[in-house]
Amino acid sequence: MGSCLSVEEESELQPHNTLNNKNPVDHGVGTPPRNLNRPEVSGTNSTNSGERIPRDIKDLRISTGSSDIDIFSYEEMKLATKHFRPSEVLGEGGFGIVYKGVIDENVRRGYKSTRVAVKELDPESLQGDREWLAEVNYLGQLRHANLVKLIGYCCEDEHRLLVYEYMASGSLEKHLFSRVSATLTWSKRLKIALDAAKGLAFLHSADRPIIYRDLKTSNILLDADFNAKLSDFGLAKDGPMGDQTHVSTRVMGTYGYAAPEYVMTGHLTARSDVYGFGVVLLEMLIGRKTLDKSRPSREHNLVEWARPLLNHHKKLLRILDPRIEGQYSTKIVVKVANLAYQCLSQNPRGRPLMNQVVEILEALHAQARSRGGVDVLQSGGGSVTLFEVPEGALVKPLETQKPHKSESERVTQARSHEEPDKKNNSDPLPSKDVDLYSPSFGDLDEDSVSTEAEGLK
Repeated sequence: MGSCLSVEEESELQPHNTLNNKNPVDHGVGTPPRNLNRPEVSGTNSTNSGERIPRDIKDLRISTGSSDIDIFSYEEMKLATKHFRPSEVLGEGGFGIVYKGVIDENVRRGYKSTRVAVKELDPESLQGDREWLAEVNYLGQLRHANLVKLIGYCCEDEHRLLVYEYMASGSLEKHLFSRVSATLTWSKRLKIALDAAKGLAFLHSADRPIIYRDLKTSNILLDADFNAKLSDFGLAKDGPMGDQTHVSTRVMGTYGYAAPEYVMTGHLTARSDVYGFGVVLLEMLIGRKTLDKSRPSREHNLVEWARPLLNHHKKLLRILDPRIEGQYSTKIVVKVANLAYQCLSQNPRGRPLMNQVVEILEALHAQARSRGGVDVLQSGGGSVTLFEVPEGALVKPLETQKPHKSESERVTQARSHEEPDKKNNSDPLPSKDVDLYSPSFGDLDEDSVSTEAEGLK
């Protein structure tokens, strides 16, 4: 499809939170994809499958464009961002600066007022025209409720800009780990997990599966109603086809989220994304970052420390994020923890498929809603919990509540109880009452010899 679409990937595995800047990008923007040997995308949620994909910038400029993608002039971009005013900056990364903007009648006659995020490629950036074009092509072909929408682009002279929908609530990372944000309630966490799973399942279900490859809390963005969408297709890659069991590629991604077999071999499958999803799910359960060197040494790596505890119910309840205490059904949270446990399996064939994950989370989310649930008004460390008791339910007297323990006290107590169970907790199997799915071991045989796709190196 032209030299711009067959560039060999050059980056190595990036450290966690790769954009180490003062204004992390939080509104639907990130690095463009480095490979786009794209087939037509199928499914009810995709569009433009029959349109010709531009091979290079010259080709893009003479093309008629997509009916769903707007082409803007640089002057329109200046008007939309108030001449790239510093107060409109949302974030800055290796690609350049992202601005908040509005496209309306003052920008283009007849245009319905739309809030946007405008990403301007820095001419000095390591990411050039090929990567910028790849993002136009990828997101120009994909449409789904749980993927951030590309509204348009500007390709005028040396200027390269991308225009995305504005995600008003920022990233999941900000709400999970920022001290200044209101606590993310359990019900919101469950819905966000379901939304992210739906986005991944859509990518995996294309005629040729698309492997997202960089799922993490900073790449899950939230709109004003806390609907979650995947952003940043910088590392997305076409998955295996036909007799292929995997695609081979240089190892890229983010430490702590990348699947272990991918890190070791460079063999990439859709189940690599499932592992990343398991890490995010674990972060939402425990309320900790996947890598945190401020913790005791044995707790630096969240997966290594917490996964063995996920199938021990009492230990699980001790390590859950204390900010969601009292908000969840124990039965449901145990099933979510077991789902995370299986997504984080060292054996990729032991992980569920993303469509199975969606089915599980849909059922759990429906159960949580049908219970009449718990609605929590919460900010900072305190909370007010409003309980809706189902009509006709028997209300038992409340037990005397014990004083609330801090997270460190809860972990210390968990350690004191670990000794008697040491012989059973090396890699515990899920209990029968939380058997969430039956993995299909035959669909991805990692032991088979891979038939490499044409052009892959």
